[in-house]
Amino acid sequence: MTTTRPDVGAGAPPTAAGRRRGGRLPADPRLARELLDGLAEAVLTTGADQVVTLANALAADLLPEVTPGTDLTRCAVPALAAAARSGTDGFDATHHGRRLRGTRRTLTGGRCAWYVRDVTEESARVDALHAERTRTGFLAQAGSRLGLSLHRDQTLHTAATLPVPYLADLALVLYRPPSPADQRPCWIRYADGDPAPTEGPVPAGLPGLSAALRGDADPDPWRDAEPAALAAVLPPEFARPGPVLVCSMPGTGRPAGALVLLRRAGRDGFDRRDAELAREYAARAGAAVGAAELYGEQAHLARVLEQSLLPPKLPTVPGVALAGGYRAAGDRLRIGGDFYDVSRIGQGALFALGDVCGRGVGAAVLTGRVRQSLQTLRLVERRPLELIRLLDRALLDTPQPTPRSQFTTLLLGTVEAEPDGSVRLRVAGGGHPDPLVVRADGTVGRVRVGGMPVGALTAAGFADAEVRLAPGELLLAYTDGVTGARGGPAGAELFGERRLRQALGEAAGLPPTALVDRLLRLVDDWLAGQSQDDIAMLAVAAAEG
Repeated sequence: MTTTRPDVGAGAPPTAAGRRRGGRLPADPRLARELLDGLAEAVLTTGADQVVTLANALAADLLPEVTPGTDLTRCAVPALAAAARSGTDGFDATHHGRRLRGTRRTLTGGRCAWYVRDVTEESARVDALHAERTRTGFLAQAGSRLGLSLHRDQTLHTAATLPVPYLADLALVLYRPPSPADQRPCWIRYADGDPAPTEGPVPAGLPGLSAALRGDADPDPWRDAEPAALAAVLPPEFARPGPVLVCSMPGTGRPAGALVLLRRAGRDGFDRRDAELAREYAARAGAAVGAAELYGEQAHLARVLEQSLLPPKLPTVPGVALAGGYRAAGDRLRIGGDFYDVSRIGQGALFALGDVCGRGVGAAVLTGRVRQSLQTLRLVERRPLELIRLLDRALLDTPQPTPRSQFTTLLLGTVEAEPDGSVRLRVAGGGHPDPLVVRADGTVGRVRVGGMPVGALTAAGFADAEVRLAPGELLLAYTDGVTGARGGPAGAELFGERRLRQALGEAAGLPPTALVDRLLRLVDDWLAGQSQDDIAMLAVAAAEG
């Protein structure tokens, strides 16, 4: 009499799965065994007593401790035994260096089957993908944070803060300034748990540092640091140092410094991926520091240029009251193409107010050239009409980017107090709006000067005029940024000469300083925050008392 196991024999009733497939399990036990051994997962079947009745070939490979007759609840695979005892439907564990994932399925008669897969490679791919996403996220955050500030010191502090604790327990940024004259090299340190980065002098004898500061591209890892080599940079509460990685920080045309990453003793060393990530981060940090250095240099040059071109402090002239007003069109630099200048000559003064061609830094440079030329030429000529002709010749003889691309409109005059308390002015014009005179009774008149722009034409003509101001009267010279200011209710209407005259008439009798402040406020209110052209104005009156 031939007998078969009920789970694989010919007499066994078809399973639900077998009925769904429209057939029965193979009647030949050898064929059933071959089918089970050909599966890509380990299969274990047990009876109601949790004793193994069948194990296919892959089960023998993945779980050699489990054979037919083994009690699963006491087997040498802890995760599987725990799942069998607790009645859970799966387990996930590492066994013999492999990541195994098992699922239990209940069969008829209290029996069950365990399907166990080797997911080592799958888990490795998932872990690698997760690690890569984490690295990408770290670099993206680092790039964003490093680009938030163009201040060099703040960028250095950020560069030392970001790698902790993701890459290391302590980060050290050793900064090398572009020129030894700027400042001595220093380090910026940040350790896990520190409230803020700290600074100090560069330590001597730190392995790998010299190569990194020379710009060696490859990170230089060393397993365990000697405490003595790092004593100068370790916080007092830091435990014994462990693995260390040193990277160069490439800057703008030269290494900006070096990045030192340090882990505590006992922590894993830096692997290849860590070194690649550290190198990429150091490159971004170095680029950010280089950009901050470049911005700092440009900002310093801008400040120097700005200070040299801003309107000067007006001198004290006996019997004469002076006031100047200035607004630059640019939001970042307070310099532009409009200017005024006053210099003492004898008992009086020489004044100039002009508007050079263009806007921004280019116009400011030309402004500086005109002012410097006037300062030089006034040493040999003080008559306004002759002085403006000399300036015209000087600008025409100066090389220019394109023919006649740099010129200026200009009012140039002298002012001197008279014994009777009035002031006498001689004004020469070069294509500039005529100055306005405010009389004591509030009437506003024009001083017709005329003339052609200075430095524009080889045969330009210039003119001059003389005016006397009694006490209580005032002369205002201004640039077209005042009358050309667009604003008002519609935002596009010109301020115009009519409004300027009205404002001057209403301010009759005010001293020059108060009148200029009033006009600037009126123009600002008219613009209401909109963009503007450069504005300059100069008020001259007889001094009170």
